Amino acid sequence: MATDYYAILGVQRDASQDEIKKAFRRLARELHPDVNPDPKTQERFKEINTAYEVLSDPQKKQMYDLGGDPAGGAAGGFGAGGGFGNFSDIMDAFFGGAAQRGPRSRTRRGQDAMIRLEIDLEEATFGTTKEIQVDTATVCTTCSGEGAAPGTSAQTCDMCRGRGEVSQVTRSFLGQVMTSRPCPQCQGFGTVVPSPCPECAGDGRVRSRRTLTVKIPPGVDNGTRIQLAGEGEVGPGGGPAGDLYVEIREKPHPVFQRRGDDLHCTVTIPMTAAALGTKCPLETLDGLEDVDIRPGTQSGQSIPLHGRGVTHLRGSGRGDLIVHVEVQTPNKLDAEQEELLRKLAKLRGEERPTGQFQPGQQGLFSRLKDAWSGR
Repeated sequence: MATDYYAILGVQRDASQDEIKKAFRRLARELHPDVNPDPKTQERFKEINTAYEVLSDPQKKQMYDLGGDPAGGAAGGFGAGGGFGNFSDIMDAFFGGAAQRGPRSRTRRGQDAMIRLEIDLEEATFGTTKEIQVDTATVCTTCSGEGAAPGTSAQTCDMCRGRGEVSQVTRSFLGQVMTSRPCPQCQGFGTVVPSPCPECAGDGRVRSRRTLTVKIPPGVDNGTRIQLAGEGEVGPGGGPAGDLYVEIREKPHPVFQRRGDDLHCTVTIPMTAAALGTKCPLETLDGLEDVDIRPGTQSGQSIPLHGRGVTHLRGSGRGDLIVHVEVQTPNKLDAEQEELLRKLAKLRGEERPTGQFQPGQQGLFSRLKDAWSGR
């Protein structure tokens, strides 16, 4: 006997059908391609499917115990005694269908899930820990994912005898051709559930609300996704859960605007403070600090506060806080204030300023004249 199907499933030769089924389900969860995509593991997954297809079918199991190999392991050609039983087997061998034949597993990996989480700028800068509530599919505790009512179990389908497919012989110019299709009674699973679980209606899972703790690393930004492995939807039949992705959404801040890892804000100071210089108090993310306004500061000038921005998500250190200065010109002066400004203008020779124009800038009429002349 070339292949030991009992050893592949890890059961004794006198194992019952229930023991064979449990061994297959355990191995299928570990070796399913969606869970473990390694090529060697996929080959192992095919082996346990073939072993289960033989040992779960009473007729095939009896043939195998007598020394035969119902899975087509014997050598030979297309004739009698060869490894191909019919035209369908020949097509499967050439086009790769043989590995997909047999009953479908009721156990499948669950889907990934995603939720959005809003956080403050301070939390994005320094990191935090949040508790979130998620509504996902979880294993049904009544049937433990089996899908059958307590005290019952799935039964071998009497139409396909556990094969998951039914065959039909038709006549063609090639002679008799046997084709296979999924069993309409068990939908290709090879088993039926006479008494579905009343809690999950036979699906093996129910929806429930859970509370999870997620750690937000410093430096996250809008659109950052945090992966929580195995916290997504549980698969049908109590299959392994998918992953949960937490997408970050940062709330707008009333003072600071974020650009990458740098923060920007604008402070408005009076004309006299810009001319004489001053200390401007500013509440940063690290606490209250004084911004040094040097004498002669112009409107639009920027003052960087290094290391007061957002923490770098990858790497060390933080961005900068850029303070943009806006100089405010008074629009209402009393008589005394106006007289003082006039004296200042006279002292500085600025009573009748001529204005300064930047090179390359033209007035409206000059631009219209150039356009009319084609220059």
